[in-house]
Amino acid sequence: MRRSTSWLSLCAVGLAVMIGAARAGDPTFRVGAAAPTFTAESSDGKRVSLAEFRGKTVVLEWTNPDCPYVAKHYSGGSMQALQRDATAKGVVWLTISSSAPGNVGYLDALEAAELVETRQAKPTHMLLDRDGKMLDAYGVSVALTLAVIDPRGVLAYYGAIDDKPTAKPEDVAGARNYVREALTAIAAGQPVKPAQTRPYGCVAR
Repeated sequence: MRRSTSWLSLCAVGLAVMIGAARAGDPTFRVGAAAPTFTAESSDGKRVSLAEFRGKTVVLEWTNPDCPYVAKHYSGGSMQALQRDATAKGVVWLTISSSAPGNVGYLDALEAAELVETRQAKPTHMLLDRDGKMLDAYGVSVALTLAVIDPRGVLAYYGAIDDKPTAKPEDVAGARNYVREALTAIAAGQPVKPAQTRPYGCVAR
């Protein structure tokens, strides 16, 4: 798999690292309202739509394999563990690549499938948002951004995975994981608090 990163690519990642926020004023994106609908191709060539998961909790995870903030959560297995725990309880987990061709982090279908295998990740599907429609609909500016959609189709949580916006793997253990808390609250029929936080990571497109 082509995952060797050149010095120039690493520099590009470094320049791209940022703290992000949802794009203000996007009419299709609002926590507490119906989640924007989408259809995208998965790494195995299937067409996947949000509509087919009605009645289930859905997690959207924007990823960039060349981003150190993303690597923080995969290198020690914490993201994989969260994926396993969630999907074992019937949650649908969709990992999304929105990097455009020629940009750092871009994946074609084969590379996306190989990335899932190499990471030993456990998403329900790996989606390729080639035209950036999902990214735009959800106001995503950075990977690592996560969204949680409840069984009613309402966007219940949007933002960071945790409260430690660093690229240090050692910070995972002591962090408050907002996504895990959101999934627990939804399963218990309770409101998600906080419902929105500021995502952190590297540019998503």
